[in-house]
Amino acid sequence: MKKLFLYITLLFSLFAVGQNEQLAEYYYDKGDFEKAKISYEELLENIPQNTQYFLRTIDCYQQLQQFDLAEKAIQARLTKYNQGSLLVELGYNYQLQKNDIKAKNFYEQAIERIRKNPNEVYGIANSFERKVQLEFALKAYQTATEIQPNFNFNYQQGLIYGQLGNFDKMISTFLDEAYTNPHNSIIIQNQLSRFMTDEADNSFSDALRKALILKVQKSQDLFWNRYLSWFYVQQKEFSKAFIQEKAIYKRNPESLTGILNLANLAIEEENQEVAGEILNFILENTKDLGLLVQAHTYLIQIKIDKATDKDYAAINGEIEALLKEFEISPFTLSLQLIQAHFVTFHLKKPEQGKEIVKRALDLQLNSYEVAKAKMELADIFLFEEKFNQALLYYSQIEMDLKNDAVAHEASLKAAKTSYFKGDFDWALKQFKELKSANTQLIANDALEYFLLINDNTVADSTQTALKAFAKGDYLLYQNRNTEAITQFQLILKTFKNQDSRAMPEQAKQIEAVTQLRLGKVYEKTGEFNLALSQYQAIIENHSDGIYIDEALFFSAEIYNKKLNDAGKAKSLYEKIIFNHQDSIYFVEARKKFRELRGDKNL
Repeated sequence: MKKLFLYITLLFSLFAVGQNEQLAEYYYDKGDFEKAKISYEELLENIPQNTQYFLRTIDCYQQLQQFDLAEKAIQARLTKYNQGSLLVELGYNYQLQKNDIKAKNFYEQAIERIRKNPNEVYGIANSFERKVQLEFALKAYQTATEIQPNFNFNYQQGLIYGQLGNFDKMISTFLDEAYTNPHNSIIIQNQLSRFMTDEADNSFSDALRKALILKVQKSQDLFWNRYLSWFYVQQKEFSKAFIQEKAIYKRNPESLTGILNLANLAIEEENQEVAGEILNFILENTKDLGLLVQAHTYLIQIKIDKATDKDYAAINGEIEALLKEFEISPFTLSLQLIQAHFVTFHLKKPEQGKEIVKRALDLQLNSYEVAKAKMELADIFLFEEKFNQALLYYSQIEMDLKNDAVAHEASLKAAKTSYFKGDFDWALKQFKELKSANTQLIANDALEYFLLINDNTVADSTQTALKAFAKGDYLLYQNRNTEAITQFQLILKTFKNQDSRAMPEQAKQIEAVTQLRLGKVYEKTGEFNLALSQYQAIIENHSDGIYIDEALFFSAEIYNKKLNDAGKAKSLYEKIIFNHQDSIYFVEARKKFRELRGDKNL
């Protein structure tokens, strides 16, 4: 009974502490430091060794300008625990009182503690960083490494140099660390990427480029060619990355996989010209069956994306010739699936497409290859309006590859299938779940459809306009672009005679998204002026809507890439930068604006 009573008492005690901690955090986050102070004092009394409670208590004293109380508490804890980081706390307490001389004295005492015991660097440097005393944090790390050379704080020092704006030191420190300890290279590249993206001007990217070029010129180590190639990829300068990859391959012709990956990245960024050059280089320099098939597959896809009806016969013949050359086997699965997709969506022969996929499924495939084949089969069933059969195959992929990126892609396609067939409630639930998918493209796509269904359902409970819009989207899916344009124009015609500023919410919602969709279809068909007219209508009539940033960005891209009108493109990118900082296109718009303004040393 005594033990039971003890357990119950302990349980209640832990519960009470947990509640008090939540209450203290609530007051602290709310800025009610008087109440937070009382709560943290009680917590500290119960668990005096808890550092978090102590630091929060001190912070409350300082927020309330009770500096004497803070000093007394810090001194008492210093006497009891003798931690060097508490000297930083004392110094900061004086700094808050504008007593810089005493503050610096305590900071120097903390540095002196490191000289006597280098292991204290961890707590002391961390305290300096929390108080944003970056110069002293840097000095702490440097002092420790002077005394104990086997300590390595290059990563921490590189970050501090960056925060201080000393980009040259940051870059040299990070690059030296990456070369000495290649296992740290990825986290260093992540930090370099962040600075390349976040800096208000292009000075950091320029400094990094110059430093890497210098390393390549001075050293024969391919490590630096790879790093420079990585840099150019971040800048989406794929032709320059290719130069580095070719230099690497000529000196170490073991694998072309890195070059193939570069081609894939160029394709994803719609730089087909460079992608084609890279893929042809692979074809000229390998006899590896897997690489040959993959390179041909990418090249065929580039041709399909650019093709018009008159090109289809030649493309079909080329695919047939390639499959005859490399034969039907698991190695040529990518070519077989491209053929199935092409004959279905371009030649409008879904039965032939299904036969090709079913033949592929009879091969000795691994689970991922089976999933890819089933995905194509589901896509063909969806093309045929056999929605339930498509859903069956998508769900099989979801079950077979749970939590994998391929499964998420199948989930997205299943949600779109429900949307196409008009089951908007179920589609909405699926898109809502997929908004938080790990793959950014899937998450963005899901968010777009979630907003489309949700906004137009709220605006129109009968979902009449949404059904018409879904029909247009389905025609696009079937690659029936002309019919899709007619369908979207019909939706716009319904609201044509209404003043956009005074029209009902239903009309506003559907008009803007229809104009956006029409713009993308016109881009696809190469009718860029028609696309611009749709985007301009959104800019003029729906400037307070959710599609304004897309209309601005897509217009800017047309002027920049298709019409070569740098002045208009720059003006549109600038509007995104100043008026739409929360847009997913903000970072890219800022980068393009700088390029057009001439900030970048190409």
